[in-house]
Amino acid sequence: MPTPTISIVIPVFNEELTLPILFSRLIPVMDKYGKPYEVIFVNDGSKDNSQKVLAELFTKRPDVIRAVQFMRNYGQHPAIMAGFERMRGEVAVTLDCDLQNPPEDIPKILDLIEQGHDVVGGYRGDRQDLAWRKFVSKISNIVRARITNINMRDHGCMLRAYRRHIVDQIVEAGDATPFVTALSQSLAANPAEIEVGHEERAAGVSNYNLYKLIRYNFDLMTGFSLVPLQMFTITGMILSVLSFLLVIYMGLRRLFIGPEAQGVFTLFAILFLLVSVAITGLGIVGEYVGRIYMEVRKRPKYTIKEVLETK
Repeated sequence: MPTPTISIVIPVFNEELTLPILFSRLIPVMDKYGKPYEVIFVNDGSKDNSQKVLAELFTKRPDVIRAVQFMRNYGQHPAIMAGFERMRGEVAVTLDCDLQNPPEDIPKILDLIEQGHDVVGGYRGDRQDLAWRKFVSKISNIVRARITNINMRDHGCMLRAYRRHIVDQIVEAGDATPFVTALSQSLAANPAEIEVGHEERAAGVSNYNLYKLIRYNFDLMTGFSLVPLQMFTITGMILSVLSFLLVIYMGLRRLFIGPEAQGVFTLFAILFLLVSVAITGLGIVGEYVGRIYMEVRKRPKYTIKEVLETK
């Protein structure tokens, strides 16, 4: 078999219903594109029959299908990293398994790579998500741009393409909690973006809930910027100055006017404000300490149970 030029990396988590549909749409698109390719499915500890379905797909097209099965669930970005570490192509394409980004858009992503861009990111046009997810995504994109200075329209869209040297740099970085989309954008010398389609899920339900979206954005902010710590430091300094002025005012008031019992609740409110700010700051510091802990312990980002591929 010819060495693949294009490697398509697809993380899989509880997608037994969408996998056959994805296969029926993706394979004709790539066969028509006319360049050697491989499709690397990474089963991220699915609890359903996803691995059984992947084995069936492998028997249908062993020339292009490869399947990696994790021992347990590690997350979307570690699954992508596993595909990157095993890809044989010169260009990597990432794609979600839920078919919300249509595989029919892959050729226009690859066309921009052919024009000389090293990273090409898709951004979702007419999004078919729920209103609250659109709102969270919009706010997240605004905050990310302000805090990290990484300019990209949609870091949540996984339909993206990367040249081999970008993939190699991502793998060599060895982040314990990799955030592939933002990291690739920060490494790119000539990135590009293009609008891609967005559809409702072909089957099943979304694996992202509000908690996972919050964690996802925490990883982004703390992985690429010190601004949250700096903002907390500045806020603490401002509140310290205001608190000092309040102490002086209350002391002078006591000397010239006398004590007043009615002001006790105001003091309690100020105390609660300062305590809440301190707790928030400890949480931010904890996020960074936790990332440092994840990095220094050097544990494997994932463990593999089985690999289906043709040597």
